[in-house]
Amino acid sequence: MVTMKVAAPGTALEVEVLDPRNAAEPEGWRGFLRRSKLWPVWEYEVLRREAWLAKNPAVLAVIRRGGEIAGALTVMVCRGWRAGDFAPVSVRGGRFRPRWAEAYLWQLSGYPACVLDDRLDEAERRQAIRRFEQALCAHLGPGLLGLIYRAMNPELLPALDGRGRVSREIDPAAVLSNTYSTVDDWERGLGDQTRKTLYGLRVDEDLRTEAGSARTDLDVHELSVLLNAHRARQDDRAWAEGQRSRFGGLHLDTRSPIAPSYLDALVRRTDVITRTYRDGSGRLLGFGTLFDAEDGCALHQWAALPSAGGGRKGLYVDFYARGVEHMIAGKRPELTAGRAMLTAKSALGFGTRALVSVAVPRPVLGR
Repeated sequence: MVTMKVAAPGTALEVEVLDPRNAAEPEGWRGFLRRSKLWPVWEYEVLRREAWLAKNPAVLAVIRRGGEIAGALTVMVCRGWRAGDFAPVSVRGGRFRPRWAEAYLWQLSGYPACVLDDRLDEAERRQAIRRFEQALCAHLGPGLLGLIYRAMNPELLPALDGRGRVSREIDPAAVLSNTYSTVDDWERGLGDQTRKTLYGLRVDEDLRTEAGSARTDLDVHELSVLLNAHRARQDDRAWAEGQRSRFGGLHLDTRSPIAPSYLDALVRRTDVITRTYRDGSGRLLGFGTLFDAEDGCALHQWAALPSAGGGRKGLYVDFYARGVEHMIAGKRPELTAGRAMLTAKSALGFGTRALVSVAVPRPVLGR
């Protein structure tokens, strides 16, 4: 197990950096998840599976005040775009090898990879971030070139920003506030084209959809193959169009393929609803996952076959619409839907929530 602790002199703040692949779940972690109302991607077993199967594995930084967890960050350790599919378990052999880090919740990009307890005041928040950066430098060694905080909420900016740090607003997250009494109220605000797309999909006799939580009937290998192929097409299209070039985007993508065991840890959960679409022969045409909680819900993964490959054009519109219907029926206060395809989501009534990214070069880390 590799852990590093950096305590703030004269204070009760302490930071521990853990590698989920070989470190035990930190004491008090589940209580912190409940108190902070964090999504399933923060569950320690989910973090462990993600790290084991990633070319740029994430470490978990835990901030404690007086022994109680008061904050956390999940940070990808990036080894270069030509790195192998899987990272070595120990960082010791490559502490002088150039690398950088990204505080980035890439599996749920509309939410920050930094969570700080509301009981920390502004000075404590800033100090907690600086202590975290010092601990990360100690953990990764002199080869660390810098750190990028991706997709952070603007209210975190005072703690993250400072001299020598570059911050900028990036593509926002899609958010729909639940101001509707019924699904009919929401549908009345839809445009003709959206209505036409939804109607065409829902009268398609060869299209079958099924949704449920804690699903045990799914082949997660089948899901992961479709999801990774879908992501590859999106990335190829973005490169062709010259998009995603800002440091807040995905130019030089550091994400890893999504493994079946990672999806397995999610779709079996009671707070994750998985919707599948199949044709009459049973072929998987698309699927999506939705995280459900009383204080809101979030559309998570989405993947579909292209229409040229036998899929259904506009199938994602139905998936988003079903998410809206779930929000309204369950009386959830809001539904979020990530950072991509904002125009398409706008047609369904989604607004946006601002996000920022902050780049911190090595000489500034911890200062």
